[in-house]
Amino acid sequence: MTLFSVEGKTVVVTGGSRGIGKMIARGFADAGATVYISSRKKDELEAAAAELGCAAVQADLSTAEGVAALVRAVSARENRLDVLVNNAGATWGAPLDEYPEQAFDKLWNINVKGVFFLTRSFLPLLRASASPDDPARVINIGSVDGLRVPFMENYAYSAAKAAVHMLTRHLAHRFARESITVNAIAPGPFESKMMAFALDDPHTRAAIESGIPLSRIGRPDDMAGAAIYLASRAGAYLTGAVIPVDGGLSTQG
Repeated sequence: MTLFSVEGKTVVVTGGSRGIGKMIARGFADAGATVYISSRKKDELEAAAAELGCAAVQADLSTAEGVAALVRAVSARENRLDVLVNNAGATWGAPLDEYPEQAFDKLWNINVKGVFFLTRSFLPLLRASASPDDPARVINIGSVDGLRVPFMENYAYSAAKAAVHMLTRHLAHRFARESITVNAIAPGPFESKMMAFALDDPHTRAAIESGIPLSRIGRPDDMAGAAIYLASRAGAYLTGAVIPVDGGLSTQG
């Protein structure tokens, strides 16, 4: 199935030590790609890298130093980058009257600025991979919460993810002339630390599942499959898209 092959591609997945990032990293590694994962927490990162059979780079991508460290580490070992998956991010929930200013600062820095500056910093390696027949790929992880009003009070998170979706379109337009595609995946509920507060409670989980048209939580293959499609020959003509992988949740307004 060469249409969906990513064998031999070099892939960076940020926030790849757990949750959605780990699902994506595992999918690429199992499909024969060379995978680098990054995160802030060294022990968790190294354990995930050993489990997945990929390389690990510790980096805080909310800072310029962290962005530079990741790019430097990958550039020391690779002369091209075929796929960049911008997954690293954070959330923050609190009632409206208590919602802190620092939530907006933290989430803007990692969820939006981090995506922009890491992508820009990796441009030399992405350009080295890019060709009209096989573009280099940037895949940004947005959220269904950036497409519809969330059921949780996560104001900074939903605003930042909506910004990721627009940034995706803007970069896609700019990079098309260089044979680099930029797309976003907007996940619905998946098993992750970010969703554990809700999914670990049986009653809350059941309520969430009942509100999803396909009546279930997302599975690892759902997420890995979407990313592999975007990175393969099958997805070579798609750019500027925001793809909801949410069981139909975003169809409800």
